[in-house]
Amino acid sequence: MAWMTRRRSIPDGLWMKCDACGAMVYKREVEQALWVCPKCQYHFSLSSPQRIRIAFDEGSFEETDADIAPTDPLGFVDRIPYSERLREMQQQTGLKDAVVIGRAKIEGRELFAAVMDSRFIMASMGSVVGEKITRAFERAYEHRLPIAIFCASGGARMQEGCLSLMQMIKTSAAARRYRDQGGVYIAILTNPTYAGVMASFASLGDIIVAEPKALIGFTGARVIQQTLKAELPAGFQTAEFMLEHGFLDRIIHRRDMRRELALLLDYCKPVFN
Repeated sequence: MAWMTRRRSIPDGLWMKCDACGAMVYKREVEQALWVCPKCQYHFSLSSPQRIRIAFDEGSFEETDADIAPTDPLGFVDRIPYSERLREMQQQTGLKDAVVIGRAKIEGRELFAAVMDSRFIMASMGSVVGEKITRAFERAYEHRLPIAIFCASGGARMQEGCLSLMQMIKTSAAARRYRDQGGVYIAILTNPTYAGVMASFASLGDIIVAEPKALIGFTGARVIQQTLKAELPAGFQTAEFMLEHGFLDRIIHRRDMRRELALLLDYCKPVFN
């Protein structure tokens, strides 16, 4: 029975299942590969702290506007009251809402950045996300910096109704104003980037790149298929499909993201008015 004793002595949490290929992979190996499956190269979703550690120079990220918090203007109730859902998400994630913004550096190049976090109600865009994305563009102009936004979202936040939908216009206007002022905006689409976010600021980058196999679109493939009653092309809504059809400028593996963004920041410098 010695083998049973050895088996019980293996700590829990050393292995994890890949969401894409289903393989059991050593968690430490996945973490060392920047949360990419060593078997199939599937890119796991990252929290905003993980993304900040991977994407930016160590200790360079200086968060701004951290105290903006959502309210419950509609008194919305689904399974639970929206106010209670917000408290749960804030306790679980340590965030006030689904995006973090601030100044940062990538291999010494200064920029302003926003990082969306899908742990917080699927990074849906409510009034706070819209306000912080808008402020990110405004801060980038104030500091005469390029901006990069790591996008990840399931879309608009239904619990805020029209206040959420208004953020599409607000963020799009902010992106256009920043461009007209001479700024450079790099949008990085991660898995998934959908709906209202995709239909607004996520699709308005001067340069639009994505991580491999990221799902990108306005609405889900299953909804489209059911509505059109038609078979969709292979790979529909993947980053590779979008690149082939001219929607993306490039697909960048996570291990190369910092280096590639540094090169883009060198090539595309803002010329502010």
